[in-house]
Amino acid sequence: MGGAAARRLIFPQDGQEEAFLPRFRESGKMMDELSDILSADAVQASLSVPNKKALFQQLAATAGKLVGIEPRVIVERLVERERLGSTGFGGGVAIPHGKIDGLDRVVGVFARLAQPIDFSAIDDMPVDLVFLLLSPPDAGVEHLKALARVSRRLRDRAFVAKLRGAGSPDALYALFATGEARDAA
Repeated sequence: MGGAAARRLIFPQDGQEEAFLPRFRESGKMMDELSDILSADAVQASLSVPNKKALFQQLAATAGKLVGIEPRVIVERLVERERLGSTGFGGGVAIPHGKIDGLDRVVGVFARLAQPIDFSAIDDMPVDLVFLLLSPPDAGVEHLKALARVSRRLRDRAFVAKLRGAGSPDALYALFATGEARDAA
């Protein structure tokens, strides 16, 4: 399966999330809370990068510090994944992702960019909100669960508006950690 069909599987169209996600719900955990994969020190506000390559380098540097993986390895994996098709899924949002040897859990890094950049997104709009997702090579279901959870949050227009309006990395993290689109900006 490729192209638009694959995007719909990974990034369901608006209104289809409920049909797609129930099998990915975790018992006892709020579906939209992302604090299990995103730490406060993995959130960046107003990141200035001129292009996708520089963005990947910055995200990889942050992720590399968090997980002890060489940033070059992370960048290579992200570039390899992007060759399959852009992970910019529209509305100024991208979720670059990949599986990395040496990881023992799913890890996220979020950046709100100071200025939107070209990302070859499916709607041809520049991207200003980026959630990097890295998983161990054997984390098939866990990777899909995390990707679905992040995608669900970043398809919520009210939540995305709060992300764009949040004044600090702490406010951004609070939005992801609580799973709510209110009171954190």
